[in-house]
Amino acid sequence: MDSYDILLNSLKQITELDSEEETMFRKAFKPYSLKKNEFFLQSTEVNHRLGFLCKGLVRYFVFKNEEESTLEFTKEGEFIADYGSFISKEPSLQNIQALEDCQLLVIEYEELQKLYKISRNANLLGRVIIEHRFIIMVDQLLTVHRYNPEDRYRYFLNHYKDLTQRIPQYLIASFVGVKPQSLSRIRKRIVQ
Repeated sequence: MDSYDILLNSLKQITELDSEEETMFRKAFKPYSLKKNEFFLQSTEVNHRLGFLCKGLVRYFVFKNEEESTLEFTKEGEFIADYGSFISKEPSLQNIQALEDCQLLVIEYEELQKLYKISRNANLLGRVIIEHRFIIMVDQLLTVHRYNPEDRYRYFLNHYKDLTQRIPQYLIASFVGVKPQSLSRIRKRIVQ
């Protein structure tokens, strides 16, 4: 299955696309790759493109007190962008970095706006994707303010269970908001 088939299958889970729309999406999205540790977006840049992750894994992080604080992990089959920057054209505060070699399909902001005008289903798809991202962002925000580190680690296990072997422990600790040594203690308590 090629990258375009992966994208179209993902979109078809939301709504049906006719062959003309499939062709539009294939033309609008362009192949893009990232090597491990390369950035899709760095803070202070304006996010001009939306990416669909066909293969690989990325993390979103910000700098907090001069240390990296991991906000989220996104895997294949999902869209990536700093949507606030993408829509407002303001510089991003977030970094999006590849944790593995990644294969993506990307669409520039202007191309997406054209797609919204010519495809009968693009607006619906855009809305559903943004709603999904909004839920993830609110969920992440609430975990930071409502949960202690142990509960946040449990949240990680519940939401990223399939990624635990793909993410280094120090980044899981960054997501939980603790040092790696503290994460080891939390993991031991949970196992017992």
